[in-house]
Amino acid sequence: MDLLKISTAGSVDDGKSTLIGRLLYETKSVTKDKLEAIERASKRKGLEHPDLALLTDGLMAEREQGITIDVAHIYFQTPKRKYIIADSPGHFEYTRNMFTGASNAEAAIILVDARKGISPQTYRHFYITQMIGIKHIAIAINKMDLVDYSQDTYNNILADFEKLFEKIGIAKDIDITFIPMSALTGENVVKNSSNLNWFKGQPLLTWLEAIEVGVVEGPARFQVQTVIRTVLKDNPDYRGFAGKINSGLFKKGQTIKVLPNNFETTITKIEKAGVEQESAKRNESVVLHIADEIDLSRGAQFVDATDTPQAVKNIEAEVCWLESNPISAGKTYVIQHGITESLAKVEAVISKKDVEHLTDSDAEGGLFLNEIGKVRLKLNKELFPDDYKVNRFNGSFLLVDRQTNTTAGLGLVSL
Repeated sequence: MDLLKISTAGSVDDGKSTLIGRLLYETKSVTKDKLEAIERASKRKGLEHPDLALLTDGLMAEREQGITIDVAHIYFQTPKRKYIIADSPGHFEYTRNMFTGASNAEAAIILVDARKGISPQTYRHFYITQMIGIKHIAIAINKMDLVDYSQDTYNNILADFEKLFEKIGIAKDIDITFIPMSALTGENVVKNSSNLNWFKGQPLLTWLEAIEVGVVEGPARFQVQTVIRTVLKDNPDYRGFAGKINSGLFKKGQTIKVLPNNFETTITKIEKAGVEQESAKRNESVVLHIADEIDLSRGAQFVDATDTPQAVKNIEAEVCWLESNPISAGKTYVIQHGITESLAKVEAVISKKDVEHLTDSDAEGGLFLNEIGKVRLKLNKELFPDDYKVNRFNGSFLLVDRQTNTTAGLGLVSL
């Protein structure tokens, strides 16, 4: 059974938690005792129906304030597939949480309150999905029950989004769908609504189930996590390279290059959980065997010999800043590219992005918490990244504060 990773976003009170709670409820992913506890809590609040938002707002502070303040990972499944939802906060000050929550997602759900339409946070959230490269996006126009299921309201919001798309410039391969719904009543979440019979599209869950996952994207990239040396009954000199396929497809007999050695060799065997297989694709954890004896260690990279990334010691990247101390020219951080590390000196903070108005400005004083901008870095060690637009998995990195060892920024490489 395959797995779909989803990111949710929206402004405060757009109904994200209620929508996720509804998905859990409708797919019978809630235990009986938990549902009974939610019903009791809802009665104490004087509500007529169970407050399904409580299924996801698990932190006490969230329950007291009625808001989501941290990224929560929620799991559910249908007979067709499994799902992981990264539920991100709606407040501006938690923009970094939305960025990190969406970083591994294959699909995104952006909620809009039908009464309010597009908000400044909608611009931010949509821009981040485009920046990260999410290809499947559902715009959930929620709370249609509070606008009498008005088709005119729905059409006006669509028109506002069309203006946003023209301003950003949407790639042709992006799948964007609009779904009018009410998460509170469940209309158009799992089943079509008679109150929205003018809408001829699919309900949200049907759309999620139709998304194709497991597609081979990007050039073949694999980083060695560990070198396995052991003695087996039929192979006393067993030597394999364990790790996770970052992107693309590797096949038995494929000619590869090993970086940084720049040595060309051939894959002789691929093992997954001790079983040999002919190929392995993105996200599979495998052991690769090669034809030649090469001195390799953790961090070595296997790439397709016909599509090799260039060694770089200077990088320009779009960065989302996660730390209260700003990033500015002259500071040095640890850059972590996959499992490979190097020191990175900030040569310049080139510009800052106004995500609401989609304009660039000078980054005087650097980038501050939750801000996004373009940065130029000088490395003390060669790395082998791809341009993020070509390969989001090998084109991203972390910046780590050298004093606190905390993750300070997320970067997307521009080559």
